[in-house]
Amino acid sequence: MDFIIYFVVFAIVILSTVIFILSRYRKCPSDKIMVIYGKVGTNPDGTSRSAKCIHGGAAFIWPVIQSYAYLDLTPISISVDLENALSRQNIRINVPSRFTVGISTEPGIMQNAAERLLGLQLHEIQELAKDIIFGQLRLVIATMDIEEINTDRDKFLEAVSSNVETELKKIGLRLINVNVTDITDESGYIEALGREAAAKAINEARIRVAEADRAGAIGESNANRDRRVRVAAAESEAIQGENEAKAKIAESDATRRELEAEAKRRAVAAEKIAAARALSEAYAAEREAEQARAERERATLEADVLVKAEIEKQQLKIEAEAEAERLRIKAQAEADAIVARMEAEGRGMQEILTRQAAGFAQIVQAAGGNPADAIRLLVADKIEDLVKIQVEAIKNLKIDKVTVWDGGQGSASSTASFVSGLFKSLPPLSDLLNMAGLNLPEFLGKQKEEKPSEAPAPAAAASPDKLASES
Repeated sequence: MDFIIYFVVFAIVILSTVIFILSRYRKCPSDKIMVIYGKVGTNPDGTSRSAKCIHGGAAFIWPVIQSYAYLDLTPISISVDLENALSRQNIRINVPSRFTVGISTEPGIMQNAAERLLGLQLHEIQELAKDIIFGQLRLVIATMDIEEINTDRDKFLEAVSSNVETELKKIGLRLINVNVTDITDESGYIEALGREAAAKAINEARIRVAEADRAGAIGESNANRDRRVRVAAAESEAIQGENEAKAKIAESDATRRELEAEAKRRAVAAEKIAAARALSEAYAAEREAEQARAERERATLEADVLVKAEIEKQQLKIEAEAEAERLRIKAQAEADAIVARMEAEGRGMQEILTRQAAGFAQIVQAAGGNPADAIRLLVADKIEDLVKIQVEAIKNLKIDKVTVWDGGQGSASSTASFVSGLFKSLPPLSDLLNMAGLNLPEFLGKQKEEKPSEAPAPAAAASPDKLASES
């Protein structure tokens, strides 16, 4: 019985020991670093080790003399908005960036992390790394020009990564990624560099296009020249053949003169061609120089004035369109008013003509339906106006101021003759009525019938008063 008790006690002790040993055997996850601290051995130089770091694996933790903790390997994103950093050119720039760091898994650096980061919260690690990054970023910017920072981003990021990672390793961190979003400065230097680069690229493109056009023009000119040379050679051969045929018949002196004229023509043509070619090349060189200068000045104007001019152009265009629209609306309104006025005048004229036609119809009806009698009534109604018009014609004539020259006879009746002729020049009332188809009423006088055998009385025998009474 005692043996059984001893055996059970021994088994319990063994089982408890195994359970205890198993409970002290710790496995490290892949996303963490297990730091064993306490009595963990000595360094090669004989000094005591402060901690033992394990990444990926397991270890036995001795009770009482050892303990453990974990360091998280999750990447830490840090926003670093560096402002007013002084470059090597003494120009202050703003460099907003984002750094991604994490605890390193290298053996020596893990030891630094265990000694300096164990027990710190995430935000404390971020602040510590942020201070280090700020200092190293300012240091890198101070050793570089703005052109290098802005154009050669790889060199800038390499320098930042090298300096920052060196300092981060001292506290057990490693740099995973650097992302610089945008670099600006308060003086506008970077923006000016961008405009200069854009203008330079545009100018280079335009120069290449001009060079290509020039090469095409030169090639075309060379082809035309070769064609003209070949044609001239063929023509010269033909002329030479003709000259040789004529030389067999003509005298030798004529042949010599023709050959001399031909040689002189060729010499003059060659001189003119050479002069024209030299002048063309000089003009081409001047044109290239002027084009380069024009492009440089144009780039300067585009950089300084074109944006403002484009804005003013758009404003003027909008104002012109508004003014044109206003004028179109005004013209349309005036056209509508004219159409309305003309329609109103037409309706008024139609109404007047309609009323006149109705009045004429009533007059014809009053005349017994005879249109001729109706016309006579209308003319009789206007007799007073006709007489008034005749009287107005000589109303303001001053007879005592009139001087008549009668051809040197000196007759005293020349003035009376002039007045008599003046009255005869006016159409008599009876003639006006006869032209209207009317007869003078008998109470106004009866017209005398003219006899064919009797001659008309002379104008000088009639007095002005008698003529006036007859009329």
